Amino acid sequence: MCNSLKMALCLSSFLFVSIFAEVDECKESRCAVQGPSIRFPFWLKDHQPDHCGYPGFKLSCSEKNQTMLHLSHSVKLLVRKIDYKSQEILVHDQDDCRLTQFLILNLSSSPFHFLQENQVDYSLFNCSSTKTDSEFQPVPCLSVPAYPVYAVTSWALIRYLNLSSCLKIHISLPYQTLEPENLFTMNWVKPMCKSCETEGKKCRLKKSSSEEPHTECIKGASKTPMVTGVTLGSIFLMLGVITLYHKYSSNKLERENQMKIEKFLEDYIALKPSRYSYVDVKKITNQFKDKLGEGGYGIVYKGKLSNEVFVAVKILKIFKGNGEEFINEVETMGTIHHVNVVRLVGFCADGFRRALIYEYLPNESLEKFIFSTTYKNYSLSWEKLQNIALGVAKGIEYLHQGCDQRILHFDIKPHNILLDHNFNPKISDFGLAKLCSKEQSAVSMTTARGTMGYIAPEMLSRNFGNVSYKSDVYSFGMLLLEMVGGRKNIDVTVENSSQAYFPEWIYNHLDQGEELHIRIEEEGDTQIARKLTIVGLWCIQWYPVDRPSMKLVVQMLEGEGESLPMPPNPFTCTR
Repeated sequence: MCNSLKMALCLSSFLFVSIFAEVDECKESRCAVQGPSIRFPFWLKDHQPDHCGYPGFKLSCSEKNQTMLHLSHSVKLLVRKIDYKSQEILVHDQDDCRLTQFLILNLSSSPFHFLQENQVDYSLFNCSSTKTDSEFQPVPCLSVPAYPVYAVTSWALIRYLNLSSCLKIHISLPYQTLEPENLFTMNWVKPMCKSCETEGKKCRLKKSSSEEPHTECIKGASKTPMVTGVTLGSIFLMLGVITLYHKYSSNKLERENQMKIEKFLEDYIALKPSRYSYVDVKKITNQFKDKLGEGGYGIVYKGKLSNEVFVAVKILKIFKGNGEEFINEVETMGTIHHVNVVRLVGFCADGFRRALIYEYLPNESLEKFIFSTTYKNYSLSWEKLQNIALGVAKGIEYLHQGCDQRILHFDIKPHNILLDHNFNPKISDFGLAKLCSKEQSAVSMTTARGTMGYIAPEMLSRNFGNVSYKSDVYSFGMLLLEMVGGRKNIDVTVENSSQAYFPEWIYNHLDQGEELHIRIEEEGDTQIARKLTIVGLWCIQWYPVDRPSMKLVVQMLEGEGESLPMPPNPFTCTR
């Protein structure tokens, strides 16, 4: 209690000093003589403390003494003029590819908005094929190989265009963004200080215990209200500091998570998945009408971005660590474009509400076709299983070798392998993924990641070796064996106890040249089943050094399989 009172007195003294100093530190300023006047709600970084302005109204001076508006951590626009009475700001975008700035921006959470007359005049579409229709205007600076970006300039025409191979990546852009002139006028509604400015008074932040900032209108720079504020503020702090401190502590984790996510999203530049508000998510899912499934991390709903584009929307549950997993998912999947990896279309980080929006895959997960009794009547052929195995292997190989950094998934399992309408596999759920350099032979782990039954031995004990990309190889091997057996690798319900652990049972049968006793329907099925089994057994070798790389796994799966040697027995773990 005494410590809390001392804290209150210290804070009160600080408040007293800071308010009197406010007369000078918050005075009107400029970056250059001819530059726009800077006063509340704006504040000047490196020249004034942030309490001199309203949240989101940060300005700075460039090396050339130009006034810069910070719309996010990475987006800065040159300020030409500020009209405080009409609450409008004229800005200039110096970026060669000005649309890049607008793709990053999320003006729904910004205090600034384009004027009504500058509202939507076109939308951007990311397509997987070249469009020759004159209504598609190419945007070269946003395009990447195989994924050109086009601007469609009329909402009326969108309904009649073929958009089956395209995804909408941004709307609500002002018409000037495609014009040579690069000036934009934006306005702000909050804080509402125009009446205060019109009366010749000053607007400033009001001292309040509320998390929501409030403003007040004052006459000039009189010291009387400041002295009153010091007295009242000191009394309030002395009485309320314990309650406020307790509230701060209890919400600290969630605030840190939210700040971490917002900081990451501000740094998330270039052509990335679109950011949606929670209101957008509700519209996309038709008020969460069509539920596809539910897992440990959230509930998945079917949604629709347009008449042609369906999506799967995962609404994440809020619990400890969710911030880290959300960042993992967006950071990892947002940079990946591979036929065997689920595409992240967009995301939502609206307060503590978080959602991930993926391309919709109608056949759901591989798990339902190899485990569920509901799908037993629609069993996959061995040729189809081989194609699925090869596709998953290529996807993992891409994660390990095809990106700037190596991506370790750490949760490869049938539930996370989704199937499109042609049963082409796509790897999903990167919540446990970890990035590392390709030169890094091992990664540090404080706790095991993944799902029991698919976790490599070294994840549980370093006695077996270091955690590396070979941990994904082990998980893939367990997945392969479950595809072959059409069952969980560990099944205590089987009548014969020797069959309870399928990998060991099938290894013994192969090693002794016995029949595998699995479903065989066509000529060649036995050869495919044997190949998948041998590759799977190579992948689940006890020690990482004995497992093949995913590049070699792909080569083994693409080969005939007749010359594949039997691996060492992975169930004798002595070395």
